[in-house]
Amino acid sequence: MKKLNFRILLLLGILALSGTLTAQNMSDIRINEILVHNTDDFMDDFGHKSGWIELFNTSYGTVDIGGCYLTNDPDNLKMYMIPRGDVLTKIKPRQHTLFWADEQPFRGTFHINFLLEDSKEILFVSSDGRTIVDRIEIPHELIGENQSYGRIKDGHTVMKNRKEADLAGTWAIMERTSPSTNNYGAYAEPAGMKFMQIDPYGVIMSITAMSVVFLSLILLYVVFKHYGNYNIRKSKKKAAVASGKSEKDICTTCEDTPAEVYAAIATALHAYFEDDESHDIENTILTIEKVTRNYSPWSSKIYTLRETPSKK
Repeated sequence: MKKLNFRILLLLGILALSGTLTAQNMSDIRINEILVHNTDDFMDDFGHKSGWIELFNTSYGTVDIGGCYLTNDPDNLKMYMIPRGDVLTKIKPRQHTLFWADEQPFRGTFHINFLLEDSKEILFVSSDGRTIVDRIEIPHELIGENQSYGRIKDGHTVMKNRKEADLAGTWAIMERTSPSTNNYGAYAEPAGMKFMQIDPYGVIMSITAMSVVFLSLILLYVVFKHYGNYNIRKSKKKAAVASGKSEKDICTTCEDTPAEVYAAIATALHAYFEDDESHDIENTILTIEKVTRNYSPWSSKIYTLRETPSKK
């Protein structure tokens, strides 16, 4: 009975923990960019031009927003429920998803039931229908046609203090609309192209590459030189301890081995390990020595004769 109660409590704890983790995942979603007046911008899958809301997953794990809500009314947080079970509502890490504010929810999961032209603010609400995850007021007086209002950096919020966010440092009118892609750097010129304009013939690049190579070689030479000297001093110290002499005497009496000796040893080792005709491979040579005898000890008849008796 105790084991059964323990299992039930453990199961309830796991369910509660999973619900908490799910809520934490949903709290990573941010309203990232909005377009209110769409007359000549991105079109939906029906070919219509409508306002849109872009959500961004700030976490490094997949978040399923199925069951959450989008609304433009703080008094009605359950205005549009994002349908559950749609695989496209699972937003991958650091990715975006787009909702069309066309007041046509029958067109699919990503078509909501209100318009941004009539909205003062947008709220993203958790699946419990009470927790406001993110909200943004729409500055209609600043946004013109085909202009989007979004975060300067995706999902990033600049805080004035612990309670208030600095919208001036977080949100701005975008130079270009960027639905379902990064707000910052999506259309920026790559660094390689900028460097190509500065150095069209590659002179700076060549000098930099050669400098790096030569500096690396010099660094390697210094490191190996000091390492070799350290090993020589260490070996002489061991020899002094073994012979009972001082290290100074060992250094003054011993002579360095000539380089020719090392060259001869290296050549001999190379000839030994190299599989060519410079030496015999004894394990593959069979030597047969010819032996001649006047008789065959196996077929000689003298071993079949009895010894003749002798009388003494």
